[in-house]
Amino acid sequence: MYAPFLRQGRRRGLVLALSLLVGGSLMTACGSSGEPAATTQAGQSPASSAGTAGGLIAIITPSHDNPFFKAEADAAKAKAEELGYETSVASHDDDPNKQSELIDAAISRSAKAIILDNAGADASIGPVRKATDAGVPVFLIDREINATGIAKAQIVSNNSQGAQLAAQAFVEAMGSKGNYVELVGKESDTNASVRSKGFADVISQYPDMKSVARESANWDQQEAFTKMETIIQKNRDIQGVIAGNDTMALGAVAALKAAGLLDKVVVVGFDGSPDAIAAIKAGEMHATALQPAALAATSAVEQADEFIKTGKVSKDEKQSIDCELVTKDNADEFGVFARK
Repeated sequence: MYAPFLRQGRRRGLVLALSLLVGGSLMTACGSSGEPAATTQAGQSPASSAGTAGGLIAIITPSHDNPFFKAEADAAKAKAEELGYETSVASHDDDPNKQSELIDAAISRSAKAIILDNAGADASIGPVRKATDAGVPVFLIDREINATGIAKAQIVSNNSQGAQLAAQAFVEAMGSKGNYVELVGKESDTNASVRSKGFADVISQYPDMKSVARESANWDQQEAFTKMETIIQKNRDIQGVIAGNDTMALGAVAALKAAGLLDKVVVVGFDGSPDAIAAIKAGEMHATALQPAALAATSAVEQADEFIKTGKVSKDEKQSIDCELVTKDNADEFGVFARK
């Protein structure tokens, strides 16, 4: 009499086991929404796989108080939206901690890509790697990091070429002789050292060019003004100032003007900002090396779009764009960090 019950029990147990097995398989194959869960290699998110345009592109740059950074952010935003993406635009203010927070936010929002003008060649390596490991590709513009194989692209102006253009114009305007001051950018930024070396590569060929001061003003106009005031107090016999960016060059212009020396001093900058071009037209600056901010930012977004759609990049990681010299003779040909 026990045999039928035993057979029924075995049947029920078999049905229950099959039900649990099927149910477990379904749970494994489905996400919380009931859709099949995406699977990627090496912990990458779906953003790193080939797909279609759409979704969020995060654009992170230094402060937009500097017109160069505003121009690149505006250009990246316009191109991304033209290609069908949503955008978020934020500034890290050259603060690595704030940059890390912004990158974390982009990751948590499942950004399809990050366009980044970074907050330090060394300090940015970890956050860029974190984004990449999370499957969010990073495309660097303007500033490189001291590592390769992490970002999908590092698109920068040819800072060495631009610095040599600016330095040659500087030497010629000074008649190949005289005392000069160099204002250097933020030491954590590789652009500062590359530009300074580019200046030196040219100026060092002229033995009658004498450096009387070399100060870092951290890309800042007010700091450049203050540093220049101090230099002038110690040495008024200055015939030239060459600066690693236009913001510092304009700070030097203000200090020289206040000291009544501007008409005796050649000032050359780097960036090609609208304010610097206006100063060149007014005769307050001699020249600047224009780096095409909008072109680099637009190219980064186009490459991000390509990667989002195909899962591949067709260009080398390290990319450079030549600068152009802006003087009074051709200043009318340029607009906002680009030729008109």
